[in-house]
Amino acid sequence: LQWLRNPGPPREKRTLFGDMVCFLFITPLATISGWLCLRGAVDHLHFSSRLEAVGLIALTVALFTIYLFWTLVSFRYHCRLYSEWRRTNQQVVLLIPKSANIPSDQQSLLGLQSLKRNSKETIV
Repeated sequence: LQWLRNPGPPREKRTLFGDMVCFLFITPLATISGWLCLRGAVDHLHFSSRLEAVGLIALTVALFTIYLFWTLVSFRYHCRLYSEWRRTNQQVVLLIPKSANIPSDQQSLLGLQSLKRNSKETIV
């Protein structure tokens, strides 16, 4: 979730946002268009020429092929960006649990140090 909030440079943020918006709009449109093409192909097979039905089926196949290609390329691109982001944004804070072996003065110092950590750091 941290990567979705801050994926990196502004260009990568715009690309991620744009791809998510396109995915949300294109998925229902591709589904409805494919269904209408196949429905028209079935009607043409029963009432009209088979050539138009074959054309509509070819259009449906082309539509879904392009949609799947775009989805896979976009997903692969963002997975690569995420992997690169994980490699370059490793911020780890080590929290030492309170123990009976550590004197109370040292425990309080450790507690103060953990309060000073940066908000971008991840607690592990």
